[in-house]
Amino acid sequence: MKWLVLLGLVTFSECIVIIPLTKVKTMRKTLSEKSMLKNFLKEHAYRQSQISSRGSNITIHPLRNIMDMVYVGKITIGTPPQEFQVVFDTGSSDLWVPSIFCPSSACSTHVRFRHHQSSTFRPTQKTFSITYGSGSMKGFLAYDTVRIGDLLSIDQEFGLSVAEYGFEHVPFDGVLGLNYPDMSFIRTIPIFDNLKNQGAFSEPVFAFYLGKAKGSVVMFGGVDHHYYKGELNWVPLIHAGDWSVHMDRISMKRKVIACSGGCEAIVDTGTSLILGPRRLVNSIQKLIGATPQGSEHYISCFAIYTLPSIIFTINGINYPVPARAYIHKDSRGHCFTTFKENTVRTSTENWILGDVFLRLYFSVYDRGNDRIGLAQAV
Repeated sequence: MKWLVLLGLVTFSECIVIIPLTKVKTMRKTLSEKSMLKNFLKEHAYRQSQISSRGSNITIHPLRNIMDMVYVGKITIGTPPQEFQVVFDTGSSDLWVPSIFCPSSACSTHVRFRHHQSSTFRPTQKTFSITYGSGSMKGFLAYDTVRIGDLLSIDQEFGLSVAEYGFEHVPFDGVLGLNYPDMSFIRTIPIFDNLKNQGAFSEPVFAFYLGKAKGSVVMFGGVDHHYYKGELNWVPLIHAGDWSVHMDRISMKRKVIACSGGCEAIVDTGTSLILGPRRLVNSIQKLIGATPQGSEHYISCFAIYTLPSIIFTINGINYPVPARAYIHKDSRGHCFTTFKENTVRTSTENWILGDVFLRLYFSVYDRGNDRIGLAQAV
């Protein structure tokens, strides 16, 4: 999950591991007007019709687009079920929510799991902690029944926070990771693997349709072809174990502007923007006429109508991202670009394709064949 890239430190039992962890696109800043978020959530509350549906062995689960910054969906944990809003995140593998033991103000603004009300709850002695550049959390691991619509994961291991700092104004309770088991920071079996092992679906596949307005979904067990146009273009993963692919180049007006010798691209539903190396991101900002102001690069809103598309070429296929997608308008009516520096240093050129890219392209994650499918979203 990568909104603003920060370096995180995860400790598990006696182990200490340095990993790239990232947090929401300065949501505290963007939503500093708390009433703005509250009003949005009231106006865009789930309707009764926005529930999971199942057909042809595919479970389609609704997601809610919160101001183009994050997509959240409902899950339940426990017996009887307790409801939580989580981010379905291809950039991480773990499931965690706040616990009733968490007194932090960040937890008090979110739903907390009440373990004593669940007859299927089973605690463990395992603990974990995650430290972010702008916040941290710690907690313990437990087992319980987790539901995603009509999908039931029995005896699912997950994290329960007992302290959180820096999450006060995020519009979700926790995170549900959909990456490979190798990417589990707290060493649990991810829920997708648990469901697969329990025979919950015939195909080990899930997919995302991230809409601009209503109608966003995550689907499990197959692909609904009504959500995209044309054919799916399949891209093999660089290695089984992470949702990263080889990208050929990034270009504008037939001129290569980044990834000139090929590079790695991580397809991440938990990232709101497009992230890349500082030097190349700054070069793109200058090229399109954006100027830095604080943590953002601002640009004239009229540029939406004049700037050309930036094209991401993956496995020989061009994926244009038009100016209307890579330029956003904030609450004050000022426009900024959706390219951001990835502050995690890597030995090779690495880009993260977040929701800005995925709103344009329907994405399929095929665990059975270790590949990603992309097609133009409807």
